[in-house]
Amino acid sequence: MTAPLPRLLLAALLSLAALPLQAGDAWDSIRTQLYGDRPMLPGDGVIALDAPYRTDNDARTRIAAQIAAPQGGQIGKVAVVLDENPMPVSALFELRQPQPRFFFDTTLRINGPTPLHVVAEMTDGRLFVTEAFVKTSGQGACAAPPGTDPEAALATLGDMVLSVGDGPAADRLAALSERLRRLDVDISHPSHSGMQMDQISLLFIPMRYVETLEIETENGGYVDVTGSISLSENPQVGLSVPADTRRVGVTMTDTSGTVTTAETELAGF
Repeated sequence: MTAPLPRLLLAALLSLAALPLQAGDAWDSIRTQLYGDRPMLPGDGVIALDAPYRTDNDARTRIAAQIAAPQGGQIGKVAVVLDENPMPVSALFELRQPQPRFFFDTTLRINGPTPLHVVAEMTDGRLFVTEAFVKTSGQGACAAPPGTDPEAALATLGDMVLSVGDGPAADRLAALSERLRRLDVDISHPSHSGMQMDQISLLFIPMRYVETLEIETENGGYVDVTGSISLSENPQVGLSVPADTRRVGVTMTDTSGTVTTAETELAGF
């Protein structure tokens, strides 16, 4: 029997963080750790990736993608990999209700110039991959001081605001054909990487980040999102939900065991 996905992912993250990765071979190591020797197909026509050529804010860079399964296929999982980040597997979306189309965006901290890979896994086991390269200022966002006082951040830690709409124009193209709506989850969380130093005590701040988001609709579990230290401070996660969704509930769990919930009722058309 295989271990639950979050445990497998955590093991992969820890092992990847320990690898002495060199420019050019990072992806080969990560790919082997996550997928073994399974073949990967080009993502042309399946994954449309939206990432900046150069970030304007290393600590809060928005990465987005739209995935359209091949004819008759269903999307099961989507992984976002920043090859050179301390935790390369930056976000993982596991669709408990597989979909023919899915889109997401999220705010990430990018530690330095890095290749970016998005891997979409179909329910039949096929893997599709697309890549880009993101340039940064090179200031080391994962070790940059927090933007808010760590003690003050505890007061609202875990608060979430949910909103639903039609999304930007690119998302509306998918909505026209597959009747999708956009869910935004805005999370109050400091996302401490474990590499940041308290500017007063000069001690390192313990690692604490959003470990999972469990998103449910009135039909049950919809998608589980697994995070990492790559999530930005106060991360925002946007993703598609079926247009006929009437209720969304989100449960956040962080690496210190804090659990918070939020839900919203969606108005019909």
